Amino acid sequence: MYIEGNVKSFKRKQVVKLSISYVHMNTKVLKMPAIKDANIVKIAVEMTGQNPQLIEFNQKQPLAATIQELCNGWGLSDPDQYALQFSENNNQNYITEKNRNEIKNGSVLRLNLSPSTTAHDILQKLNTGTNDEKTKSLEKLSKLSVDMTFALEFINKQGLALIISMIEGGKCKGDMLAYSLMAFVELMDHGIVSWDILEVPFINKVASYVNNQAVAQDAKIIQASLSILENIVLNSSGKYGLVEKEVTFPNLVMHLQSHNPVIQLNAIALINALFLKADIVKRKAVSATLCSKQVRNVGAEMAHQLYVLQNLMLALLEQRMNLKMDPQDQDAHDKIKELRRIAFDTDGSGFGGEVTARRQLGGFAKDYKKLGFKYDINPALDFTETPPGMLALDCMVYFARNHTESYTKVVLENSCRADEHECPYGRTSVELCKLICEVLRIGDPPSEQGQNYHPMFFTHDHPVEEFFCICIVLLNKTWKEMRATIEDFVKVFSVVREQITRALATQPTGLDKFRAKLQLLTYSEITNLWQQERTSREEWESHARPIVELKEQITPEIMELIQQQRLGFLVEGTRFTKYSMRGQRIKDKFWYVRLSPNHKVFHYGDCDEKSVPTLEELPNKLAVVDIKTLVTGKECPHMKDVRSEIHRYTLYTFQYYLLAQECQTYGPLVASMGRKTTHQLAFSLTLDSVEVTSLDFVAPDEQVFDYWTDGINALLGNKMTSKETENDLETLLSMDIKLRLLDAEGVDIPQDPPPIPADPPNYDFCYELK
Repeated sequence: MYIEGNVKSFKRKQVVKLSISYVHMNTKVLKMPAIKDANIVKIAVEMTGQNPQLIEFNQKQPLAATIQELCNGWGLSDPDQYALQFSENNNQNYITEKNRNEIKNGSVLRLNLSPSTTAHDILQKLNTGTNDEKTKSLEKLSKLSVDMTFALEFINKQGLALIISMIEGGKCKGDMLAYSLMAFVELMDHGIVSWDILEVPFINKVASYVNNQAVAQDAKIIQASLSILENIVLNSSGKYGLVEKEVTFPNLVMHLQSHNPVIQLNAIALINALFLKADIVKRKAVSATLCSKQVRNVGAEMAHQLYVLQNLMLALLEQRMNLKMDPQDQDAHDKIKELRRIAFDTDGSGFGGEVTARRQLGGFAKDYKKLGFKYDINPALDFTETPPGMLALDCMVYFARNHTESYTKVVLENSCRADEHECPYGRTSVELCKLICEVLRIGDPPSEQGQNYHPMFFTHDHPVEEFFCICIVLLNKTWKEMRATIEDFVKVFSVVREQITRALATQPTGLDKFRAKLQLLTYSEITNLWQQERTSREEWESHARPIVELKEQITPEIMELIQQQRLGFLVEGTRFTKYSMRGQRIKDKFWYVRLSPNHKVFHYGDCDEKSVPTLEELPNKLAVVDIKTLVTGKECPHMKDVRSEIHRYTLYTFQYYLLAQECQTYGPLVASMGRKTTHQLAFSLTLDSVEVTSLDFVAPDEQVFDYWTDGINALLGNKMTSKETENDLETLLSMDIKLRLLDAEGVDIPQDPPPIPADPPNYDFCYELK
């Protein structure tokens, strides 16, 4: 019995152990994760008139095989006639082997007729269909032509030649014409076909749509026509003359008064293109015409075009700015004599006897000395420094001729003043003109990101000369307020520079408002502003040891705060302008990038100029863990050829202009055109992925560049080293230090802590109470 019982007990234990092992084994089987294939994504495919299919899309499987399976599921024959398309609002491109990696889990695709079949159907309807069918086909064409794959098929089937012939022949009217022009623009934007293929009849016909002001036209026709002409001027090798002949500037400038901002933008873009290719005489004529026009609805792209236009208009003065006075230039000598004559040879002013006496003494050296020239014996030598060169003489003569009363007042006031306080008009005018050239950056090439333009320069036929007249009166006033002497020359100009730059920063819309702003910025006001800034700067630049130690203690907290702000900026997202792989700005193409709230994934996708997409609206994702490193500047993949491209573009666009000018005058201009800032705002995220090696950006400005590079460095665990981080750290440290030292106000903090006193002679400090 005992043995039998032990045997039964042993069997029961073995059964229990086996049961437990079985349970454990099953548990482990249940917990084992399923192995997922990274090349397979789950998507939905739609087709008009069919129920959607949910399929597993294998990135390694040929597209033709996937389309075959879809056609089998819907009972469709001849799968070669079909192709897959993206179905997002901002991306309806055909799917090819190059872009198939953009398909993600949850994507919704559409099965449509292939690009070849669609192009054939459109061409057939354009050749044999009714006007209504042609209009619908052209509308469809204008949308599909955005896709490179379709555009290539359509062009290969001689579709572009058909569109050109339809426009040339005047067969299209109304919507049909609008869609034809729009389709042409999209087809040519891919760069498949050269703009040199266009002949005179086509250019004349498109130009007629721009020149026709009498008949009300569809805005789309004018927009597309302006865009076509701009591209012909910039991208063809010899068609500029045809466009310049057909499109007169008065007719073109009329479009600046349009209430349609796109027409305004395209008109200014065409004006800039023509301005860039025109000779100096035509540039001056165009500048005079444009100064009487004003533009409404200034957006980001419009601001950039106006900035470029302003830059080109100011560049008209570069030749005079870099031209030294020729001793044989009789006209220049006559202008110098005119300055003396207007100032001193005034009838009925009581100076006639003095003039006669001066002549009897031989020459006008004393007059030129009172005019304030550095070389009173030969004032021509004052205009040998470049810049400002002959531009200084032009401005001085303009002031004397057009503001004679102010001119004589400035000159005579200083000629009657004690020698130690006189303001030398000639010397200060030359130096002021040089200062204006520096402040307005005359001669500098326009930057790709620039948007800083001054409306007041579009309100006068001679904006820079009028600007000089206002500033020379300001300089004389500031000189008197400072009770300056000739030894204070540099100090006075530092104040005047500050007055001019601060007034320009307010963006005055007219020269009168600029003058009024300068009246408020007196020498005492500038001094007070400088004192306030100096005081603030001295506080946070304090090197007292206690303050330094306090800064070291609170710096980690502030850096954490800055990091949170940078990450918050990335979460809000930024709209970037698209650039090609060769570093060229793509007009009116934008994309938006933002970081997820959990700081783990970047979401990005295409957008328009004003929209702010949500995370759900951005189709593409990039995990932070997939980022290998951050590179900036010329090391970026899309910036490696920027400098050579800029240099090539500069030589190309200015070759007509330079052939008509002296090389010695415009040589510095060609050399300066290589100085672009686009690469300084570029940064890229290099990835571990084989399919997409990098994500490339160009920031709209330096602040956005700093914020994004700081945020990415923070995500990667690197140190934030941007200039914005340094500035923010200094500002926040200053504010924190001030708050902490409020209780110590009025107490002088020593540079070093007080010394520790010596030990006492004894330590008998006990006191006995009695």
